[in-house]
Amino acid sequence: MQKTISANRVLIQRLTPYLFLLPALLILGLTVFLPAMQAFYLSFTRYEYDLTQPPQWIGLANFKRLWGDRVFWKTLQNTVLYLIGVVPILVTFPLAIAILVNQKLRGMNWFRAAFYTPVVISMVVAGIAWRWLYAENGLLNQIIKSVFSVKEGIGWLTSPRFALFSVMAVTIWKGLGYYMVIYLAGLQAIPADLYEAAAIDGSDGVSKHWDITVPLMKPYIVLVAVISAISATKVFEEIYIMTQGGPRNSSKTVVYYLYEQAFQNLEISYACTIGLVLFLAILGLSILNLKLSAGRSSIS
Repeated sequence: MQKTISANRVLIQRLTPYLFLLPALLILGLTVFLPAMQAFYLSFTRYEYDLTQPPQWIGLANFKRLWGDRVFWKTLQNTVLYLIGVVPILVTFPLAIAILVNQKLRGMNWFRAAFYTPVVISMVVAGIAWRWLYAENGLLNQIIKSVFSVKEGIGWLTSPRFALFSVMAVTIWKGLGYYMVIYLAGLQAIPADLYEAAAIDGSDGVSKHWDITVPLMKPYIVLVAVISAISATKVFEEIYIMTQGGPRNSSKTVVYYLYEQAFQNLEISYACTIGLVLFLAILGLSILNLKLSAGRSSIS
């Protein structure tokens, strides 16, 4: 009898954490896992235009269509370019800003607030404001005309050469403060004694950050790299508000192309195929980042 009671207690103790997790798992199952499984199934079917009709199984036809879709490969190229252009800046610049605002100087809290302000601004408001700045008669072109004495400004959002890079600048501007706060939390966890000991050994100024700050901040750097890479891969709001993928698909990313196929062309199954490929790309990117970070930590 005592063995049975003790076994029941052990069972209850083991099940208790899962009972607390059950409500969250139910919500995630209904809102995340079940739709993901449905999207995976729809990627192998034809489900478009007349959504009242049931999906028809077509196997790998959507993937064959995707393989020959020039617009998809263009959007994938734009997404990779966005990743290469945004992530290195969002990994390095916020760290430099965090080191700057971590100094114990008068009025430094105001600088922190100023750098973080773009984070709390809605992307809709930010996108509209930057569209005005990028306009043909906007502030940026007015400055260029007055400084360089030219008659015509730059088509920031209307030229295929500049549209994607102009949107990148907005993403960087809006993300600097967010990643600065992450780095700032890591910097404030570093004991001041280490910098004092380094100063005694002759490591001061910029060299102390190479010797102490960067090695101790590696977990935060990896975290920022992973988060910023995933965010850059999934960029959508900036594209939708500022360029809508134009001109001539020069700023169209994979996520915007997915939205276009699903909600404008009503090709749900093809959009699910694009989403599945994007999911696999993000999963592979996350695994690669984690493996590289683990390799660096083992070497160090």
